[in-house]
Amino acid sequence: MSIRTLKAGPDRDNLDDRGLSETPAQRTSYLRAGNSLRSWFFTTDHKRIALLYLVSVTIFFFVGGTAAALVRIDLLEPNGLILSNEGYNRAFTLHGVIMVWFFLIPSIPNTFGNFLIPIMIGARDMAFPRLNLASWYIYILGGLFTVYVLISGGVDTGWTFYTPLSSMFANGKVVLAATAVFIVGFSSILTGLNFIVTVHKLRCPGMTWGRLPLFVWSHYATALILVLATPVLAITLALIAAERLFGVGIFNPALGGDPLLYQHLFWFYSHPAVYIMILPALGVVSELVAAAARKPVFGYNFVAGCSIAIAAIGFLVWGHHMFVSGQSIYASAVFSFLSLAVAVPSGIKVYNWTATLYKGHIAIDPPFLFAASFIGLFVVGGLTGLILAMLAVDVHVHDTYFVVAHFHYIMVGGTVAAYFGALHYWWPKITGRLYPLIWGRLTALMIFLGFNLTFFPQFILGYLGMPRRYHHYPPEFHVLNVFSSTGASILAVTYLLPFLYLFWSFRYGDAAGPNPWGATGLEWTIPSPPPKHNFESVPTVDGPPYDYPIEREGRHD
Repeated sequence: MSIRTLKAGPDRDNLDDRGLSETPAQRTSYLRAGNSLRSWFFTTDHKRIALLYLVSVTIFFFVGGTAAALVRIDLLEPNGLILSNEGYNRAFTLHGVIMVWFFLIPSIPNTFGNFLIPIMIGARDMAFPRLNLASWYIYILGGLFTVYVLISGGVDTGWTFYTPLSSMFANGKVVLAATAVFIVGFSSILTGLNFIVTVHKLRCPGMTWGRLPLFVWSHYATALILVLATPVLAITLALIAAERLFGVGIFNPALGGDPLLYQHLFWFYSHPAVYIMILPALGVVSELVAAAARKPVFGYNFVAGCSIAIAAIGFLVWGHHMFVSGQSIYASAVFSFLSLAVAVPSGIKVYNWTATLYKGHIAIDPPFLFAASFIGLFVVGGLTGLILAMLAVDVHVHDTYFVVAHFHYIMVGGTVAAYFGALHYWWPKITGRLYPLIWGRLTALMIFLGFNLTFFPQFILGYLGMPRRYHHYPPEFHVLNVFSSTGASILAVTYLLPFLYLFWSFRYGDAAGPNPWGATGLEWTIPSPPPKHNFESVPTVDGPPYDYPIEREGRHD
């Protein structure tokens, strides 16, 4: 099968009221190839493993979100509303640990990356299918450890496990929490290894590096970080456990250790980990922008190269988390420069997306609204990151709510927006069913509103000097905290909406057909949902990616 351009799909504004009959290929899809629990829990089909991840990360998303809701409810009053001092520390620690390692890092790569990468490159499965399933079981094992820590008292160190708090003063559950993160790290390493080998070895004929979808490029760059950086975190957490259990003097100054060594090791992993969370989102947005504008992505080679550049430079900027730790002023100046440099490839992507949208035939569908939301929030998060890279400003706002707002504009405003955008874009392909567009549009707009109401006031709070992780705050910060908690309540309700109407569509939605968005790419040439082995025969690619027709068909303005 030769793929050059794909025929534009039917009227996208009527996705929610159009029915299509199912084909024989759909009836033998991966969803219908045995529905017993055993067939799911022992599957080696990359699509089913992706759905196992989708269910798992969604559950953890709501667990972490519940902890965040407790924090925001408590901060409705200057002296705390519902939590004790210990309870508050445990709530924000739980929120951070769950959301970072059990949702943000695996959410897009382990779900949509697993589902789409083999199809996008014309392969039948991942390079190591059994290893792929093993990574999910390891992820679940780490999750069970985390749940045990939760029900047995929790941890109060914060998600960073900073020493000497974690090595000297915190409760005994630190080792268990560190063990949970240590375990889940192996899931990330195996997933990254699988992605790298799959992209190198299983591309179909004609799928050269210059024809890879940008979604695949971003996940390839992410996989490099996963394989190279995650072992550093694993070793660091193992050293904390060794110090607590055996009295080895590594970080504890009372034993001759150095607590700042922990920060260097932790952030050497954790700043690249920011790009583990955001690079897959950048790949998603490239796909959504091209499909919405019905144009090739402007500057494809630059956008692809910037994914690799972000991954490489991301390893060199960890020291900007330590500007006030007493490190050399010369080292801080170098890290400040590198922190500004890593923003360049991210900025190139934003400019290229904007150029792609320019004079495009844009359809205001839910995936596009989530992509537009991502771009707006990512720009705010990126610009405030440049502010934090400035030494003089960082000293003023370090460890204040300014940092909290910046981090969440990148991670929640960026990664979560892209996660929901991917879910709405590829849902018809995953399930073969259509959802009501009006509900998707409403959800995208409400999440954007709720997010800004939650986190923009925190920029002001941080600039005014409100420190992060504090249970009490001065009364003059009360109004802004009420705004923030009100926005969080809007987010909590709105995050539930997609799972209601998407589940409804899975049961009752009309059949989607192979290409409801009129998009390009190998995934849109096969039935929805895909057959068990993706392709009846090996496809051949002989044209560039995103080769859209000049005029968009089927649009009713």
